[in-house]
Amino acid sequence: MSGEKARHGGARAIMVQGTMSNVGKSLIAAGLCRALARRGLSVAPFKSQNMALNSGVTRDGREMGRAQVIQAHAAGVEPDVRMNPILLKPTSDTGSQVVVLGEPLATMGARRYAAFRRDLREVVASAYRELAQGRDVMVIEGAGSPAEINLNADDIVNMGMARMAHAPVILVADIDPGGVFAQVVGTLELLAPADRALVRGVVINKFRGDPEILAPGLGQLEELTGVPVLGVVPYRRFDLGDEDSLSARLDAGARGSGEPALPGCVDVAVVRLPHLSNFTDFDQLDRHPRARVRYVDRAEALGRPDLVVLPGTKATLDDLRWMRERGLDRCVRSLAGQSTPVIGICGGYQMLGRELVDDLGSDGGGREEGLGLLPVVTEFSADKRMAQVTGRFDGGLAGAFSRLSGLPIEGYEVHMGRTWPQPPAGGRGGSGEHVRPAVLLGAGGGRPDGAALPTVMGTYVHGLFDASGVSSALVDALLERRGLAPDAPEAPDARAFEDRQLDLLADTLERSLDMDALMGIIERGVDDEARGETG
Repeated sequence: MSGEKARHGGARAIMVQGTMSNVGKSLIAAGLCRALARRGLSVAPFKSQNMALNSGVTRDGREMGRAQVIQAHAAGVEPDVRMNPILLKPTSDTGSQVVVLGEPLATMGARRYAAFRRDLREVVASAYRELAQGRDVMVIEGAGSPAEINLNADDIVNMGMARMAHAPVILVADIDPGGVFAQVVGTLELLAPADRALVRGVVINKFRGDPEILAPGLGQLEELTGVPVLGVVPYRRFDLGDEDSLSARLDAGARGSGEPALPGCVDVAVVRLPHLSNFTDFDQLDRHPRARVRYVDRAEALGRPDLVVLPGTKATLDDLRWMRERGLDRCVRSLAGQSTPVIGICGGYQMLGRELVDDLGSDGGGREEGLGLLPVVTEFSADKRMAQVTGRFDGGLAGAFSRLSGLPIEGYEVHMGRTWPQPPAGGRGGSGEHVRPAVLLGAGGGRPDGAALPTVMGTYVHGLFDASGVSSALVDALLERRGLAPDAPEAPDARAFEDRQLDLLADTLERSLDMDALMGIIERGVDDEARGETG
């Protein structure tokens, strides 16, 4: 790209902001990363502050938002915590664990963090400068809405970030729930004049229908605001790992009654915990043509599935208490007693044990009796383990998990606390069966993780089902248990599937947006009058 480059590291920038949460900012940003990278540009994503419970772990063992991991893949670069220097992981309605440059800093209430946020400005600016060095374009994502006027002071994620990066802004609005014109006009009207001057285009997202019917309204919108509409993006379902609790897939089966499995398919019930995290763990199972994954939050909705999964959670003790209040703990134990397979991942693994001890207050404090389905005890600590891992399932798995024996896995760990085996005399579980590790990690399989009985398994490894062959082996085993032919086709490779989805997303944006106008916005950047502060 020709012309004078922005001061922060040399790269030009484009920022994607939204009229509200869940308008599709993350996907639009990912699609732009892929579209620009396909044009031969060096691109990197950036989101200064992300609030989400779906996270990923980088190669050097640090934590960042899942959305920026996918955007990095879209840009064809290695995920780097500088792409998401601040990650907020909610632990309650008013507090979050604050992760800075991939490392947990503290758990803070909203007021304390609001006061602390101004101290993070230089962290954000430095991370951005370093990433931008040598890049052609930075694709920046905002959070929520820039019109949250109560949060504008010391803003570092929306217009404050745009000013810091000298970035022109495109404003994304979601037409699907209605009121799209009011969304755009209202947002722009609430912006300060200098911030409004940074908005160089509007994108209407998630449109169903004939765009020609929308055209007169778009013309009026441009007349009212003076901001051009860059395009209308049709409603499409891109399977790219939803970021947080606004995901529509979490509503699948959450509030209905227990339903039988579809003919010829296995029924996987994931308990929808209040602080459910990393639910992308189950995307690969959900993509399997003979598996149906649903999320349940009531005992009566659980029914009689072929597999019960207790997922990860950011508040294990609180969510365990929540399960007891709803009777879900009794239902899971009852199903396990009738030989229904149960898998727990991370916090779900901890819940499956006999006792959870948090004397240090790392998980809210206290002690709780677990479900007692695995002979293990968890002790929470102040340290957080974050690492990418490879390995294989234990070679001696039996029962419902026998088809998994020895299969390779790859994933990541992100958890606080350690879980210790406590088998009774003879090294057997409560059912009299031998307890085995669930997986063996490391190149030589030297580090056992988790615990497994014939119908109950727990592990700390996220991404357990992503490696080639794992989801199909599990579905085959579940089909066999129902007396169905174990001829399940192989689920698509997770990374190849993600790449295809990213290409489809970029193709959709290329067809829907005025890309020449967008490239012009990137090339021109913002003039000195619109830049405001220099960071």
